[in-house]
Amino acid sequence: MTKRILLLSLFLFIFNQLTKAQDKAFQFGFKAAPNLGWVKPNAETYVGDGVKMGFSWGFVGDIHLMENYWFNTGFNVQFIRGAYHYPHQIPGTGGSSSYITGTLNRTLSAKYIQLPLVFRMKTEETNSISFYGEIGFGLGFLFDAKASDSFYEDSLLIYETTKEDVHNQYRFLRESLILGAGLEYSLGTSNKITTGLRFDNNFFDILKDQNTVDSSIEQKAISNFIELQLCFLF
Repeated sequence: MTKRILLLSLFLFIFNQLTKAQDKAFQFGFKAAPNLGWVKPNAETYVGDGVKMGFSWGFVGDIHLMENYWFNTGFNVQFIRGAYHYPHQIPGTGGSSSYITGTLNRTLSAKYIQLPLVFRMKTEETNSISFYGEIGFGLGFLFDAKASDSFYEDSLLIYETTKEDVHNQYRFLRESLILGAGLEYSLGTSNKITTGLRFDNNFFDILKDQNTVDSSIEQKAISNFIELQLCFLF
């Protein structure tokens, strides 16, 4: 009987230590993050028009690699917005050879599903607070794209559209460099809250096809954003 009690006590002790180790080795949680996004054209006569407010949410996982080094990943649903304008051409009313040339002002609202792969470095915890820096890679998959357009011939408004589906005008993949920094606050148990800034810098063009006015101009632009993250880890 005594041996059984000892074995049971030993088993409970080992199980408790393993559970604690696992809690330290991996943490799961969720995030919410407002962002400011912009489109940065890289084609002749294409011009960016400032920043737009967006939002993202998702699930996060912190995997402990060694000492103060962690691997941060998860699943993000990103709503990225931006504005730009460019020369555009539409059919006129005078037959098949008639066209109207002007400027298209576009506000883009794109939705991506992103898988982040981030290497995170943390300081030692002091007064329940530690700081971190991070660098990594993000792979986004275009889920939806809507545009609000205003087309002008000189200063005359020709037409306007709202939330038009433009999914087929943008590339499916969005690859990006992720840079960030922030702090982590321990709630006294295994639960933690993290907050910080993350810059998501798009690598390759999001646009497809050629310009409608000058077919020699290939449409090129990247979409960047900076977000304020708030995460809760279990």
